[in-house]
Amino acid sequence: MSEATPEIAAAGRIPAAPVRYAQAVALKLGRLGWQDGSAAGTGTPLPLVRVDEFPHAGAFGSSGRFGTEAFKRFHAVLAEAGVPYLLAATPHVSRDYLDPEQDEWRPLEDAEIAELQDLKRDGVTFALHGLDHRTRHANPRRHSELCGLGIAETEERIDLALSTLVEIGIETPVFVPPFNRFDASQYPLLAERFDVVCGGPESIRLLGFQPTPIRLDKAVYLPSYAPLYGRAAAVLPGIERMIEAEEAIWAPVTLHWGWELDDDFTGLKRLCNRLAELDCDWRPFLAAAKSGRAA
Repeated sequence: MSEATPEIAAAGRIPAAPVRYAQAVALKLGRLGWQDGSAAGTGTPLPLVRVDEFPHAGAFGSSGRFGTEAFKRFHAVLAEAGVPYLLAATPHVSRDYLDPEQDEWRPLEDAEIAELQDLKRDGVTFALHGLDHRTRHANPRRHSELCGLGIAETEERIDLALSTLVEIGIETPVFVPPFNRFDASQYPLLAERFDVVCGGPESIRLLGFQPTPIRLDKAVYLPSYAPLYGRAAAVLPGIERMIEAEEAIWAPVTLHWGWELDDDFTGLKRLCNRLAELDCDWRPFLAAAKSGRAA
């Protein structure tokens, strides 16, 4: 297989709960790494940059710190560097996404819709990031929009979110779970609707540690782990190590644009300068995911 199209790991399965717990501990202790089990060749890594989220979950008041104008500044950094990325989009914005008792939400504002459509014209790829990103559980270790929902209710939320974004011309072949958490029993439903389902460090206790990317059910599962998950300043050394190791692999990089405000995008600019030297195009990866689905 050519360097431009690395392999996706063969079909996997979700391990039992005790195994998932042990894997989460092993990752925390550094005994598991994001590339373990991945189908890596020799060559240049191919980062897949994922950005969480727009509108920001904390942007109920859209003129505040996490509003559209701040996001435009973030996007400009990646656009100027020529770094393509996947953006996790949410069609409803909660008044307080961390309060499970607060169910008030607002729809997308005209400025947010216009920004999404501008991003589409700029070549940004989109993922669905839940319906409203509001947790159903107060405990931070259990934050999730989906965990605990029955299949019918999960289906209703996902389909409503999808149709709401389609109405404004935004299609989402990828799913990024809010808080990186959903139940294993919900995965087949997600795999029916999306070519790619993402995850993160929090996903391990629910789906187990999986090589990334890996075929799982009808979709490709694409979890992102440290050191490629975090603030841009921490991700950069991980990218450098991959380049030095000459690992030709799709490498999921996860950034939270709100985190990058703290240093006024200084770390992001350094990371983008390095990513600009690599091929970060999502299209070959999505084509490979879709091709495997058809097979």
